[in-house]
Amino acid sequence: MSDLPKYTLTKNESKDRWDLKNDDTGRTKASFDTKADATKGGALSDVLGDKGGSVKIQKEDGRYQEERTYPRSSDPRGSKG
Repeated sequence: MSDLPKYTLTKNESKDRWDLKNDDTGRTKASFDTKADATKGGALSDVLGDKGGSVKIQKEDGRYQEERTYPRSSDPRGSKG
């Protein structure tokens, strides 16, 4: 499995929006008005394009809510969890 780019969707309090940031560079790849706008209907998939990536989604309090992989076919098959 190739290493997917890693991103985090986090609340930007100062600009009252949700930013999708590259974990390695810290640069914002996309911004959304609400978290629902970012997570509905394949919006993150559209932003990440063919390259895809792993996205950690945070709650407003900064704790992690979930992690998603785009495209889904890049998801790990199993883990020793």
